[in-house]
Amino acid sequence: MSDLSFAEVSARLQARWPEHKISPTLDRVRRLVELLGDPQKTYPVVHLTGTNGKTSTARMIDSLLQEAGLRTGRFTSPHLESVRERITLNGEPIDEQRFVEIYTEIEPYVNVVDSENEHPLSFFEVMTGMAFAAFADAPVDVAVIEVGLGGTWDSTNVADGTVSVITPVAVDHAHILGGDPVTIAQDKAGIIKQGGTAVISQQSLEVFEVLLRRAAEVGAQVAREGLEFGVTARSVAVGGQLVSFKGLGGEYEDVFLPLHGEYQAHNAATALAAVEALLGSGAQTEDRITNDLVQAGFAEVTSPGRMEVVRTSPTVIVDAAHNPHGAEATAATVTEAFAFQPLIGVLGCMKDKDVYGLLEAYEPIMETVVCTRNSFAERSMPAEELGEIAAEIFGEDRVLVRPKLIDAIDDAIRLAEENALAMGTGGVLITGSVITAGEARSLLVRKDRSQQSQEQSGNRR
Repeated sequence: MSDLSFAEVSARLQARWPEHKISPTLDRVRRLVELLGDPQKTYPVVHLTGTNGKTSTARMIDSLLQEAGLRTGRFTSPHLESVRERITLNGEPIDEQRFVEIYTEIEPYVNVVDSENEHPLSFFEVMTGMAFAAFADAPVDVAVIEVGLGGTWDSTNVADGTVSVITPVAVDHAHILGGDPVTIAQDKAGIIKQGGTAVISQQSLEVFEVLLRRAAEVGAQVAREGLEFGVTARSVAVGGQLVSFKGLGGEYEDVFLPLHGEYQAHNAATALAAVEALLGSGAQTEDRITNDLVQAGFAEVTSPGRMEVVRTSPTVIVDAAHNPHGAEATAATVTEAFAFQPLIGVLGCMKDKDVYGLLEAYEPIMETVVCTRNSFAERSMPAEELGEIAAEIFGEDRVLVRPKLIDAIDDAIRLAEENALAMGTGGVLITGSVITAGEARSLLVRKDRSQQSQEQSGNRR
């Protein structure tokens, strides 16, 4: 039993080199897993990269594998509210005690690697080692691993994916990965490994060529959305959508997906193909992947912080879109799934992102945008600076600046309620970064719980 608390372990991790900075070497993390006995080699791995959709797709793969009777481990990033969310077993975040135990178990080896290198292991490298160790200890039947940043030089790439998944590639982290999709794809292609299968979501022709070239170089099989698999039909339904899929092993009709947006249907098609590629399709599995399994697996899917309704009357949605590609998908989804009149936006963005592109994606659907700031002081853009940019795109009369997130949310809810009296049903969309979405989610859930507690106390009196 460790004498450390969860808070102390979290503080030690946060004191390390931050995850948004990247060092193009796998030497440190490779040395760490070597000292740990290469736990990442004790189970098959589904490895995911891409610009958007990675976490949602990973959660879908996880749910389908569990429905198939397999014990799963999932490693995703970043987290919304607790760092424990990054390491899950059978879909549930590991508890605080186990988190501390894993850290305590690997810390001596972390110290060895730190002592051997000029630069100590980063936060993300240590988290990667913790995840691999936790999954080996469990043990899991399969691990679903999402890259932190890029692909080739990401610390998760010490694992060899039996299946490598590449979700849509667009521009993000341009200062690190490159300023165009082709350059970025060259880095992300590095997760495609010899003898594996690459499951590739819809991409531009140029990106496809990069990924296919890598697959040919390492002798990997390829499954491409739009050719070997894809979405054949979809329609909006209450609480989500009905989707029909062409899979690698057959057709799956009228599957209810409890998530909004066309992009989530495509994520689901990719997830299904990845599971088929891992388990084998058709006769190989003796109908292991059935329509009933797909129906049940997708019915259990959640994607916190991705078009997630966290309050009603008025409806408040939190969404982690943080680049123009993601924002465009979010804007299309809001328009398709909701009829907000008006929609009030709350935006808190990182200063190293394409903020102009984000705002331009949201301008057509938001009546007013409230510019705010999340707590990540090192990277978040000051609310006043964001407001100046927003005024260029929205016009000054459609922009409010509220430096504190809670004030921004309260004003947005007030505006949605007041203006809805004459216009219809108002809504609030809180977005701009994963951290903004997570902090808003935490504030609103805590507020709802507090109100419920007060109501229950009043009823008792």
